Amino acid sequence: MGFKLANVDGRAALVAENNYFDLENISDGKLGSDPMAALDNLGLLHDLNERLADKKPTGNLASAKLGSPAPRPNNGFGVGLNYLKHAEESGMDIPIVPMVFAKFQTSISGPADDVVMRSDYVDYEGELVFVVGKGGKDIPVENAWDHVAGLTVGNDFSDRCVQFMAGPPQFNLGKSMDTFSPMGPVLVSPDLFEDPNKLELTVKINGVQRQKETTDDLIFDVPTLVSYLSHLVTLNTGDVIFTGTPVGVGAAEASFLKAGDVVVTSIAGIGSISNKCVRGSDHPYANVVPPIIQNLIDKNR
Repeated sequence: MGFKLANVDGRAALVAENNYFDLENISDGKLGSDPMAALDNLGLLHDLNERLADKKPTGNLASAKLGSPAPRPNNGFGVGLNYLKHAEESGMDIPIVPMVFAKFQTSISGPADDVVMRSDYVDYEGELVFVVGKGGKDIPVENAWDHVAGLTVGNDFSDRCVQFMAGPPQFNLGKSMDTFSPMGPVLVSPDLFEDPNKLELTVKINGVQRQKETTDDLIFDVPTLVSYLSHLVTLNTGDVIFTGTPVGVGAAEASFLKAGDVVVTSIAGIGSISNKCVRGSDHPYANVVPPIIQNLIDKNR
């Protein structure tokens, strides 16, 4: 039987219905409180989850302060142009191999945390995120799901000024600014899904739907990404991979986020994250609009 893992105020917890169970307590100290350490003990998580009916809940999930279920990944990756329709809306060639960039650990934030924007050209990108369980090298595609601890919801917020200021574009920094990688609300083990390769993802801004797609539109699915990455780098327990965003990003219509906007990203079978946009101080290039962005603005006037 699968499990749902949460980070409740910095402590690992299993989730059943609307309740959470502190992992250190229900394991009688066999596991500690660190959510990252819990990912090293997936077998015990499955066993404990089967016995939750005999345990007293620690609290109600609705009133809990949740953090990212994988708050300190050794490595974080993002995949660009990984939905067919999104690649087409971007006017770029369909990639023949995954277009991978780094997602820095300091960008990871929680499912209800504010997103701090430092220019007026920040965009949303709702994404399915998976977390590595058993690490490895040169993993065959057919064994890839054995290396996935679970799936969660993420949003790859992107400062388009930073991303497109350089030529060629520089993805790492523009998508890894502080708070730009919220994740949650829980990590769901793959065996709890009828088909983990086909999940519906939606993004709403202030209640208006902007993105809706199923993950079977991915050009490179989760097993392919696990195998591809593991042939280039060693995957570690707790590594985080943002799998790409579907059609409907704001940049396509030069519609960027504003202070006060609330971005709700949802995936069926996992849940939703809700992040309010707040405006911070300008970064050094906040008022230098790259030509590609200016062209989009002019086109959509």
